[in-house]
Amino acid sequence: MLTASHPKLPMRNKAITKDYYINKLGFKPFGTKDYEGYLMLEKDSIQIHFFEFKDLDPKENYGQVYIRTNDIETLYLAYIKANVEIHPNGHLELKPWQQKEFALLDPDSNLLTFGDTI
Repeated sequence: MLTASHPKLPMRNKAITKDYYINKLGFKPFGTKDYEGYLMLEKDSIQIHFFEFKDLDPKENYGQVYIRTNDIETLYLAYIKANVEIHPNGHLELKPWQQKEFALLDPDSNLLTFGDTI
């Protein structure tokens, strides 16, 4: 019965979040309306929603999302080429649970982990 999940992450500044996800990560706006304090973005078959939290302290943000991909090497290299900063402990590697993964932090320190089943 469940058909999809769209994580909601906090953002301090809608313009900065939108710019990062669109111009660095390749997302695009979802929908045709612009809602104050809320942002919906999509890439391929996933969506991420953001809610405004102006007082968010990035050092205390534990927002996270795990995103599955079927071509992690290509995605990783594309982000490296686009100068997307990879998390210092999140470079592409094979994990013991048989996933190839890498991770990055967005401007608000939301952790995005990308994984591909091996």
